[in-house]
Amino acid sequence: MRHNFQSQPDLQLTPIEKIRLPLKSRDELPPILAGLQWIWMHPTLKAEIFSLLEAKILAGKQTTGRTGMDLWQILVLGVVRLGLDADWDRMEHIANYDALVRQMLGVPATPWGEEDKRFGHQTLRDNVALLDDELLQQINAAIAAAGREVFAKKDGAPVAALEVKVDSYVLESDVHFPTDLNLTWDAGRKCVDLVEGLRASGYDLPGWRMFKAWRRQLKACERAASQIVYRGGPNKEARVKAAVRDYLAVGRELSAKVRESLLGLCEQTVCAARWERFAYFHAMLDKHLDLVERRLLKAETIPAHEKVFSLFEPHTEWIQKGKQRPNVELGYRLLLATDQNQIIQDYDVLHKAAEVEQSIPVADRLLGRYGPGSVASLSFDKGFTRAADWELLSLYVPMVVMPKRGKKNAAETARESGKQFRALRHQHSAVESEINSLEHHGLNRCLDVGLDGYLRYVGCGVMSYNLHVIGRELLRRKRRHRDTLALAA
Repeated sequence: MRHNFQSQPDLQLTPIEKIRLPLKSRDELPPILAGLQWIWMHPTLKAEIFSLLEAKILAGKQTTGRTGMDLWQILVLGVVRLGLDADWDRMEHIANYDALVRQMLGVPATPWGEEDKRFGHQTLRDNVALLDDELLQQINAAIAAAGREVFAKKDGAPVAALEVKVDSYVLESDVHFPTDLNLTWDAGRKCVDLVEGLRASGYDLPGWRMFKAWRRQLKACERAASQIVYRGGPNKEARVKAAVRDYLAVGRELSAKVRESLLGLCEQTVCAARWERFAYFHAMLDKHLDLVERRLLKAETIPAHEKVFSLFEPHTEWIQKGKQRPNVELGYRLLLATDQNQIIQDYDVLHKAAEVEQSIPVADRLLGRYGPGSVASLSFDKGFTRAADWELLSLYVPMVVMPKRGKKNAAETARESGKQFRALRHQHSAVESEINSLEHHGLNRCLDVGLDGYLRYVGCGVMSYNLHVIGRELLRRKRRHRDTLALAA
């Protein structure tokens, strides 16, 4: 059975509250570890987070059996991974060989010559994947609320009302730029790969002895068609149609062969998940063969609802924000609400939702969490502006900065010329710096697979960023205290 943390005392185990962190290091890791140490030493936050982890991860589990990874270790590894923007190979090295991280994980130092505890690659992946979006939303809300106390002017002093800045940016999925031609190739090569995998597992799928030749032939046709389509030259239209017809001929022949193999698998005992995956890529092959024919041979305009931007991450959205570079981004909009101390107080992944619809939900979540009067100001950019929303928010928030798009009347000009409005409007640009910092904490491109993985990646990234901000402040105070003592001596 899993435990919150190793309960047995060990002489070789450094208590987490006694871990000595470097005060002069400019690396990303010490502030993150300082934030985790702060959670461990907080009088109520640690118990609240452990309660949430137990309710999610241990619910319905037996109280006997093999001991899994401690809940604290799962949390630490999820935070460190995003804080360092590390892949799983680097995380395996850090978890097994970085002395500070192993102390934070509660791994005792072993005497020379004895075998110490090791974390396997797949163990790390599987355990961190136990965190989900709902759980991380709750943990992040608890950390953001408790983090306000760190920035109070004096210990025990009441926290200041929130001055919130709201903006969004695109967190990209880990996909290549899609075209009908290369998506057809993706579907075809995956069909061939899956066939070979099934044959290697002992399934009877005759007629695939030359499977490598199918890959080469399909790729050669895709490359030839792409070079003609996306380059110039004489008689381009005729050359495009000839190359596309060759590509379609090979693709349809491959599709027919795959269909025969799918029917053959129906007569054999095959794992349902493997069969469904095989059927999915075959369906995608047929779909994109049809799209290629309609777009390049029949000159049709493909409706947006028929397009798929990635076969491997089908949830990915095509986003154009009117920027020159990049003019197109593939992923989701990530909405952020940061306070005056740079802590992310609220976040949300926007699924096919516009920015202009988000101002009321953000305010509702913040006021519901902290109560009336807890938000001193809310600032937005012009993408969120809607007159009805401004009027409603002004009833609950003393200062709402929502610049109007287009021509302003006299009252609107006077309001936006006010000293406080202009000051908050100028301060709003600080959110761009916080977005840039967040991108350096892993939230530039999502490396996890699937929508659930995407949401988990966002939650871990926000938690890592907030703990970095809190830990950085705590280390700054320790440095100042040390310097004060040195001067007094």
